[in-house]
Amino acid sequence: MSQPRVLVLDAEPLPRLDRLSGRAEVLHCDEATLAERLPSADVLLVWDFLSDAVRHAWPGPGNRPAWVHTASAGVDRLLFPELLASDTVITNARGVFDGPIAEYVAGLVLSMAKDFRVGWELQRERRWLHRETEKVAGGRAVVVGSGPIGRRIGETLRALGLGVTLVGRRARGGVRAADELPGLLGLADWVVCAAPLTPATTGLFDAAAFARMKPTARFINVGRGQHVVERDLVAALRAGTLAGAALDVFENEPLPADSPLWDVPGLVVSPHMSGDTFGWRNDLGEQFLDNFDRWYAGEPLFNVVDKDLGYVPSGPSSDLPEEP
Repeated sequence: MSQPRVLVLDAEPLPRLDRLSGRAEVLHCDEATLAERLPSADVLLVWDFLSDAVRHAWPGPGNRPAWVHTASAGVDRLLFPELLASDTVITNARGVFDGPIAEYVAGLVLSMAKDFRVGWELQRERRWLHRETEKVAGGRAVVVGSGPIGRRIGETLRALGLGVTLVGRRARGGVRAADELPGLLGLADWVVCAAPLTPATTGLFDAAAFARMKPTARFINVGRGQHVVERDLVAALRAGTLAGAALDVFENEPLPADSPLWDVPGLVVSPHMSGDTFGWRNDLGEQFLDNFDRWYAGEPLFNVVDKDLGYVPSGPSSDLPEEP
């Protein structure tokens, strides 16, 4: 029996796949050679998860892999009609980024509430200027996205003393339904977007959403850039109808040097790094290898994406506390 072929859409540094030795033939490709090599693959590992090459290469003659794994939590780049209509199973990197992203969000909350940016600027100027800052505990946060990342963010913010409301596609234990979001925005001191990118969440945070928020509220996006209508966020910040914001993801990445977002008052810009801690690529590789072990043994894969929903469905959330 011939070994299965694992095709890797490469990005540097390459994944460590030594565990596949003797069990699979590992092939490599880039955006230019993906279409040519795709028909020979049984499994496709989308290591270059920022690439749209799969979308362009998938339509065409020949066989297609039975399983596609993307080394990212988001799968929006794979949600194109030809792949959705196929029998191919899609899995993702759900679980790798939960803790790091939650820590990142908590860091932003503390940094903005405690005015660290001004403190660092004053230190550089050697100026001693006593100031008062905000108390985080006792505030309220709305976290949009009730998957593992959103739930971990909620847990971490609760540890800071915030009351947290999770918002998901539908209501369930400890989670409010998406259609309740407009009424919740006006109650929040912190609004965090950690939702998957779907047609329903594209452009979710627009002028109307920002107008519903308190002028003292702050907005953080660690989901996808397309969740936010950036010009509306810029307008709200410049008008002072929103106290501040932090974006780790953008409509266009890398963010162009001439983007107005760099200079917007009260906006923190970071280069899509909220989940990237030392060793994260090794964690992604190990996760794929663990799933390959299951696939090779004929066992069910974990992190299987529901193609209709556009993400991996969450399990029961009855362990989440109800909104106080």
